[in-house]
Amino acid sequence: IIGYFAMSAEERRRLPIEGIGSLLFGLWLIIMPGFFADLLTFVLGFILVLGGVQQIASLSAARRWMPVRVGFYIIPVLILIAGLVALFNPTGVRSTAFIIIGITSIVYAVSELINWFTFTRKRPKAPGTPGASSKAVDNIEDAEIIE
Repeated sequence: IIGYFAMSAEERRRLPIEGIGSLLFGLWLIIMPGFFADLLTFVLGFILVLGGVQQIASLSAARRWMPVRVGFYIIPVLILIAGLVALFNPTGVRSTAFIIIGITSIVYAVSELINWFTFTRKRPKAPGTPGASSKAVDNIEDAEIIE
């Protein structure tokens, strides 16, 4: 912005919109930091809710090819609850909410890795993929070539 006004009138080509936008956004952050902390809490809480629901859905899908014990559902349900708490009580205990969101995000990542390693190894291969066997393909005999 300063460079824009330091130029002569002939050198000015366009208004520095990015600079003005950054200045206004910075002032808004300084004037209303609580608004952005609440907004960030909502966004992170929403991400945790989506992560918990996604893990529950993945575990439910895994039940089609193998039994899934109830213990595997505990962590996703806790992640979902932490996300709901962050969504419905963002201003109550903001710093505690961020600590809970951080810990829950780490637990979510570790839980997702464990679930991935546990269930993808036992997932049945789809016909036509490398390593998959199909009874129709296994029963085909070599044909004679007629010239």
